[in-house]
Amino acid sequence: MSTFQNEFAQPIGAPLANWKGAKPPSRVTLDGRYCRLVPVDPAAHLNDLAEAYDSAADGRDWTYLATGPFSTLEAYQEHLEKLASSTDPLHFTVIDTASGKAFGTLALMRIDAVNGVIEVGFIAFSPLLKKTRIATEAIFLLMRHVFDDLGYRRFEWKCDSLNEPSRAAAKRFGFTFEGIFRQATTYKGRSRDTAWFSIIDPEWPALKTRYERWLDPKNFDADGAQIERLSTPQSAK
Repeated sequence: MSTFQNEFAQPIGAPLANWKGAKPPSRVTLDGRYCRLVPVDPAAHLNDLAEAYDSAADGRDWTYLATGPFSTLEAYQEHLEKLASSTDPLHFTVIDTASGKAFGTLALMRIDAVNGVIEVGFIAFSPLLKKTRIATEAIFLLMRHVFDDLGYRRFEWKCDSLNEPSRAAAKRFGFTFEGIFRQATTYKGRSRDTAWFSIIDPEWPALKTRYERWLDPKNFDADGAQIERLSTPQSAK
């Protein structure tokens, strides 16, 4: 319940006296310890990405995406060229720093700089990314860019409500579940109820510390297994 009132004794939202909006994202490179995010470049990334996606046993990773799977390299190239030319969504390729290869893509989208709201979406991680430090760092790099560099107030994650892996990932990454928007959209000839998640800027400092602690090389044993979970608050250690 709001503690702020106007001259009519009506509850109102907290004042934003110095709010001037956030900055729109641009095609920048974001560097991390395990990966870097670069703007999608079909000429540079096509073969690596196609090879990474081909490592999957079947096409189930595309079930909850609006596009794919792609039956030919030419079809995927056409798709990648569309990603590269788009500004909203603004797509990035995830590059493994160890090998220099492209392992997946993701995007910033539904960009509302005036109100400081932005969404991460179109997450297409190949099997080479799933359940790795690289995947977690890729999300962290975008999140840090959104809050620290661009000044957004709200970072959103949305997915098909039936996509349990995506819903679990959102919670692990620190997003708060906000509810289901029924029959919110359609794709691939079917109806979609959309699950909404968010992180807001007051939550970011503690979450940033948690990510930095989890991504520290000392948090992994000799076999690369995590010692402390990302979802474990510092006070619970």
